[in-house]
Amino acid sequence: MSEPTSRDDAAVGPPEHLHPLFLLTGLGKSLRGMAGGYAAIGYLAVSGRLGSALVTIAILLAFMAISVFVYWQRFQFRVGENEIRIDSGILSRTHRSIPFDRIQDVDITQGPLARVLGLARVQFETGGSGGKEEGVLHSISLERAEELRALVRSRRSQAATVRDVPEASAEPVYSMGFGRLLLAGAFNFSLAIFAGLFGLTQTFGDVLGFNPFDPDFWMGLLSASDPLRDFIFAHRVAAAIAGAAVLVMVGAATGIVRTVLTDFGFRLDKTGVGLRRRRGLLTRTDVTLPISRAQAAVIASGPVKDWLRWKELRVQSLAKDESSRGSHVLAPLARDGEVSLILGEMAWAPVPRRPGWIRVSSAFVVAFAIALSPLLLVALVNFIFQPLVGVAILAGLGGFLAMRWLAWSRTAYALDGDRILVRTGWWNRRTTVLPARRIQSVDLRENFITRAFGIAWLQFGVAGGGMTGHSIPAIPRGEARKLRDLLLDMGP
Repeated sequence: MSEPTSRDDAAVGPPEHLHPLFLLTGLGKSLRGMAGGYAAIGYLAVSGRLGSALVTIAILLAFMAISVFVYWQRFQFRVGENEIRIDSGILSRTHRSIPFDRIQDVDITQGPLARVLGLARVQFETGGSGGKEEGVLHSISLERAEELRALVRSRRSQAATVRDVPEASAEPVYSMGFGRLLLAGAFNFSLAIFAGLFGLTQTFGDVLGFNPFDPDFWMGLLSASDPLRDFIFAHRVAAAIAGAAVLVMVGAATGIVRTVLTDFGFRLDKTGVGLRRRRGLLTRTDVTLPISRAQAAVIASGPVKDWLRWKELRVQSLAKDESSRGSHVLAPLARDGEVSLILGEMAWAPVPRRPGWIRVSSAFVVAFAIALSPLLLVALVNFIFQPLVGVAILAGLGGFLAMRWLAWSRTAYALDGDRILVRTGWWNRRTTVLPARRIQSVDLRENFITRAFGIAWLQFGVAGGGMTGHSIPAIPRGEARKLRDLLLDMGP
């Protein structure tokens, strides 16, 4: 049966398939998604039914290989004079036509295996997907991917009025050297490796006979060497300090490894439609953020990072990045001047050093304390019958209140021309830049506690994914209503 067409096939172009090596890369992707099958095979092997396990492996491999081959055979794309058409699906077919003048840009991604094989994943970004993949070619040659991007850029309607900056010779708007990359990784302290180890031992610990999260495991090791056990018990404080130091070193190393893998070779360039970002060690991504689609900007930091005058710049956009999120990192670690330069390239004014911050009400802390009051009663009851538990609960409540007070000390907002600036957090410090024309809705939120204090929260609705929580807490109710009306009047 012939495929339905809305144009003559010759006008749309001859059909093309994904690269034949997709049969290998696609099979690898299918294998990664068969977690349930691996569990069943492992159960059969551990229970002594090795023959059944081997048969299950053979059936799964055959099924996945046939599925990948049929998908590859049925997937076609055609490149015409004014559009690209993608025909996909096995039982249910989809025929998607994407005019060149609707494509904002072409994003190219290469995973480790794809880089070795000279392949690339291509995504056509139009903004009309509602978060789903719009037009994706999962595996074509890198040369063909670059040809398609050059073709789209030359034929879209913007090319008639906008000329790209020559990227090969132009200086980058922002880039990261290896030293700064390592420093960014140290700031991205993470103990995720322990979470992964915990999950692994909970799943396979009994089979492997290895569970470092079980105290009996360590006692069994120590019992095999009495001098070592006696030394550790005799130097408990030193052992605790050494353990904490190991955690810090492992957390810093984990953060550095993750950052190097993600942001190696980070480079930001100005093009005719936006900012082009290239990064990645094993998986190399090449993504363009159209300036016209940027909705909000967040300048993030932390106590130590802020003290050393380092910032991170993210932009919320209608365009999706390589992970299908609308939150784009434009500068993982930057100085204030670099942040201002990037905002300037987006035609956004830099954030003033003293924009005239208006502090939110101290009821931000008091209302939180009232919400925690039931836990205070629990702590007092435990203090009578179980003093240590009561003290622990009281200490935890005190810590929560202290963090709330520190957060209140930095929470403020300011009007800066046709936009609003919102500063929040003490540990995770954020300065959010919201142009009024990008604000789609403003919600005024109250509950029975905030009404008693005469305050309200303003929640801003902004298009694009990847970021949430654009809000101003604990504003006097009358001021909140005036600010809401002002921002809505300033909108488009």
